[in-house]
Amino acid sequence: MNADPATVLVVEDDPSLSAALVATLKAAGYRPVAARTAAEGLRWHAHYAPDVVLLDLGLPDRDGLTVIADIRARGATPIVVLSARGSEAMKVRALDLGADDYVAKPFGVEELLARLRAALRHGVQARGSAPVVRTGDLTLDLGRRTVNRGGRDVALSPKEYDLLSELALNLGRTVGHAALLRAVWGSERTDVQYLRVYVGQLRRRLGEPADGDLIRSEPGIGYRLADLPPQGL
Repeated sequence: MNADPATVLVVEDDPSLSAALVATLKAAGYRPVAARTAAEGLRWHAHYAPDVVLLDLGLPDRDGLTVIADIRARGATPIVVLSARGSEAMKVRALDLGADDYVAKPFGVEELLARLRAALRHGVQARGSAPVVRTGDLTLDLGRRTVNRGGRDVALSPKEYDLLSELALNLGRTVGHAALLRAVWGSERTDVQYLRVYVGQLRRRLGEPADGDLIRSEPGIGYRLADLPPQGL
């Protein structure tokens, strides 16, 4: 069984920004649900049980900070705040109330998607479980940190595993070079050539050809783990 698209609840009252976020999330392979008010956001949260919430603080009917408290009272859904209120005190209040991250407007698309992926990983950890991702004859158990291809266990270095798991968490979606470098190495590495070397090593470990049928290159953009029909199940 392949990973289902993550549902992202976008609570943003600016129509143009909301539409842009929805389009961006769809293009990245997510399932976005849009709300324009706090009341609508809480209603959709109860109805859709999203995997993560993108929340603007400047909503027309209520302060977004109170929405954080309400969502957190319902459970551990990850919350990424989007706000033009960039003061340190406001960030601290949002985080203290239970937000997982805070992105100040204006923001870059790659940064937002990277923060979103991090929040989704935190959500998986908070639930005390992790998915098993299958594509073709490859199986990753993200809870046990095991990799199997064609019935054979594959031994990976810690960084090779982190790289593969980041792609697996975004199955079928392209992850940009910069986003992969940040996710696996933090600010330690920014050289795309370094990433290419690791992708090459990972392909060899998985028994792939140099150009990759499973880990696919998007020239000038990034890499994606192909979403293939399961084999041998």
